[in-house]
Amino acid sequence: MPEPPRSDFGSFYRATLAPLRRYLARMLGNPTDAQDLAHDAYVRVHQAMEEQRVAQPKAFLFTTARRLALNQIQRQKIAPVRETDGKVIEFAVSGGPGVERLVMARQEWAQLEAAIAALPEGCRTVLLLCKAEHLSHAEIAQHLGIAISTVEKQHARALRLLRTALHDVPAAGKESNGRPTRK
Repeated sequence: MPEPPRSDFGSFYRATLAPLRRYLARMLGNPTDAQDLAHDAYVRVHQAMEEQRVAQPKAFLFTTARRLALNQIQRQKIAPVRETDGKVIEFAVSGGPGVERLVMARQEWAQLEAAIAALPEGCRTVLLLCKAEHLSHAEIAQHLGIAISTVEKQHARALRLLRTALHDVPAAGKESNGRPTRK
């Protein structure tokens, strides 16, 4: 479609408005947002056409609208708070874990690392070869040059020591017996 004359922008607008709004409504899932973005896209296209730098206005219009819609979708992912028609703030549910859960997971990971570091060297080596390297007891025995029964005993001892060490670490706000602390 060649560039319409500047005086014919109204007919270009009327011919493309309904398809553009349908396109944006499918992308955004909201006809009101589609209408707003269509308006923004037309403003940009009109300005570009005034400067006479648009070879294919319809393609330019849809590309501009698509980019505006993608930007809006990205902003909603980053800042999920939005004002609705009733001026009520609605919060989008985050798909990821909350800050509290992330902090707790980091603390648990640090406790686990400290407990593994505190294991006797033989137990720690067997545990890491078994859990991190995914070696069987026979492969560990061959790798370390020790008997399979020794590997089994060191692995069992490592797990028992870890269980004890991690059970004895009080969780935030709890005593070592798992009961909530009273303040």
